[in-house]
Amino acid sequence: MRTISKNIVFLIIFLGFSLLPAAEVPYLTGRVTDTAEILSEATRRSLATILKAHEDRTGNQIAVLTIPTIGGEDIEEYAVEVFNTWELGQENRDNGVLIVVVPNDRRMRIEVGYGLEATLTDALAGRIIRSVMTPKFKNGDYDAGLAEGVKAVVAVLEGGELAEVESGSGGSEESSGLDMDMPAMGITERILLGAFIFGIIGLFTIVGVLTPGAGWFLYLFLIPFWAVFPIIVVGTTGALTCLITFIIGFPVVKLVLKNKDWYKKAGQDLRTKGKASIGGFSFSSGGSGGSWSSGSSGFSGGGGSSGGGGASGSW
Repeated sequence: MRTISKNIVFLIIFLGFSLLPAAEVPYLTGRVTDTAEILSEATRRSLATILKAHEDRTGNQIAVLTIPTIGGEDIEEYAVEVFNTWELGQENRDNGVLIVVVPNDRRMRIEVGYGLEATLTDALAGRIIRSVMTPKFKNGDYDAGLAEGVKAVVAVLEGGELAEVESGSGGSEESSGLDMDMPAMGITERILLGAFIFGIIGLFTIVGVLTPGAGWFLYLFLIPFWAVFPIIVVGTTGALTCLITFIIGFPVVKLVLKNKDWYKKAGQDLRTKGKASIGGFSFSSGGSGGSWSSGSSGFSGGGGSSGGGGASGSW
């Protein structure tokens, strides 16, 4: 009953978040729309001047929006909605850029129009966010973060090198050497990619834990995978946590299972019969140290190959 009650509570919380009203698109009041009121008047005027001068030189339209919160809405979807509602950029060039900062949610995004994607790429926009804006925002300095972020965007669009902007940004944080030029992902992308990555290495981890003897080979084999792949989803700190959990948890669980009767029987079967069945999976020992399969139909391919023929469809 207690488990059921917890599930009901989680369901209510989930439904509550899903029913939250979507964040509204503010009225476009100028090149800088500071609805969160995090910028000083001097910064707003300075940014407007910089953006107008850039538009006069290039025709590109850059707008800045600050909004206190967007609730549970994905910032990428919200930025696209604002961008299209405001119709940034020229119709025949799609040369608009929108910088969105959501201070209460601690999120930001640089949304780029189709016509400028080849110049202000996802990787460059990500570097501006991480290297130029984020260090200032962490210190609560929104004025400097947005000012330097806008200058970096303008510099890239006008043919400058981002490295020059980063070196002059005054950021005190040093690169860890693991900072990869990859676009920032929303929560949806992280969930989907995380399910793929953790599903694969998690499956092999379970197989390694359940396989008597040969499972230690998988333990050593999976260490680099747990060290690298989680970085894409949870960052370097989260990946280090995953790695430590795997390194400690795997042998602990195997040592606990070692005293279980069914585990002992499986080990004995592998030694005497060359195969064992655990939880619906069939494990067999061989020259390579061990293998596994599910089911017992005995079906396997005959060694054929395909040249890519076939058909696809949709509805």
